[in-house]
Amino acid sequence: MDVSLRMGTLADSTAIARKIATGGRSVLATPAYLKRAGRLRSPADLANHEAIIYSQLPSAWSFLREGAAVSVSVSGRLKVSAAEGLRAAVLADMGLTIASDWMFAPELDSGAVVRVLDAWSLPSIDLWAVFPARRMITAKARQFADFVESIMKTADKP
Repeated sequence: MDVSLRMGTLADSTAIARKIATGGRSVLATPAYLKRAGRLRSPADLANHEAIIYSQLPSAWSFLREGAAVSVSVSGRLKVSAAEGLRAAVLADMGLTIASDWMFAPELDSGAVVRVLDAWSLPSIDLWAVFPARRMITAKARQFADFVESIMKTADKP
């Protein structure tokens, strides 16, 4: 492995890491799921919904609104360990999840996926390029990280 991309807070390790982007996160679902399960007005309404839980993140979701913090423990029948599984489950109308906005950018643009509880804010998430520590960082790996960083900067512009 020359480089990997990791989201979130990095655990202490011997790897070399470079933060390449910080992005917003949202509660996301498909219109079909919301039609079947009902709309949400507040984070407390999550108790009545199927959450698709990403195992890399806590199952308590924290929200902010007008200076007030709310943390809600969510549950669901599906727990995934990879972003691809999270995307597939949401797009299959299986429930709602918290995900980075860039993970669902095309679907948000087309309306295939919508933001839920958008009056509440969520902590942002960092994207890291992680390189092995015991080897010299290759020019190709560095160029790849630069390329991803440039794409992420372009995606953040309105």
